[in-house]
Amino acid sequence: MHDPETVLHYLDALLEESNFTKAARALYISQPYLTQTIKRLEEKLGIKLINRTVPFTLTEAGTIYYKYLENSVASKRKLHSQLVKYENPKLEVIRISVLESLGCFLIPTILPNFLKSHPNIKVQLSEVSPRASENLLLAEEVDCYLGQTPKALSKGIKPYINGNEKYYIVIPANSEFYQAGKFILEPDAFDLKTLLQQPFLLSNGSSAIRHQVDGLFQKYKIKPNIILESQNVLTTTGLAINGMGLTISSASILKRYKETPLNLLPISPDLLSIEYFIAVKQGRKLTPGIQDLITTFLRSDLSPEIKQTKRTIS
Repeated sequence: MHDPETVLHYLDALLEESNFTKAARALYISQPYLTQTIKRLEEKLGIKLINRTVPFTLTEAGTIYYKYLENSVASKRKLHSQLVKYENPKLEVIRISVLESLGCFLIPTILPNFLKSHPNIKVQLSEVSPRASENLLLAEEVDCYLGQTPKALSKGIKPYINGNEKYYIVIPANSEFYQAGKFILEPDAFDLKTLLQQPFLLSNGSSAIRHQVDGLFQKYKIKPNIILESQNVLTTTGLAINGMGLTISSASILKRYKETPLNLLPISPDLLSIEYFIAVKQGRKLTPGIQDLITTFLRSDLSPEIKQTKRTIS
């Protein structure tokens, strides 16, 4: 019988194509082979996996088996990641935890040059929430935690701080406040309190920036009109740019939309700002590789700025 990952590929192709011939073609195997493989698997399990009416769907039992396969594949990969340092004693594995929306900026900035100069190091990433990252770090299930807002860190975590960036209120082109032909507005272009009373899309309460945003609303004694919350600031930024409401986002996020018509109203760093950090568990002995990673982080340029003239972010 095939391994769980292969079976998952077969089932995914069948669900995608709703046709055994087309699925087999996509998998680069023969149709009779695919048909017999699924048939033998169903006979062995004593269940029907797929409803053959178009579009193909998993049966109730098939859904349970599909989830079992996913868990099996995940467990196998986790085991491999835990054993990799024993397979090659000369290899140092550094486990890093980071928030996904933050990691897509920090990781590409830091890791390429670091790994180029450290060919004996392998990095494993865990992209989870800030609270989960702290728990993983304190439990020594990761070695480093890349995050933002070091003042909010739990006791027992030591941060090394570098970089900061401004935040902006994102005003889409369909907003009544949008100013055509402009990109970055002057800080006093609008009364901030007026804008904060508009419909907003925000990251949820588990994010570090959300705590500061909530403080901004409280400062102006405004009950926020939140029309949608998301775990990912990339989602709220994209929705705002597409006209669903206003949001608050940073340069490292907004660089993805540099060609899109929109206005950015700078928020004073005194009201809202972010500092980046790489953190380790207090008192834990650091390997030379981790020490070098911290040095690389501290020497990296982590202060993205938006250039008004070319509508780009550096």
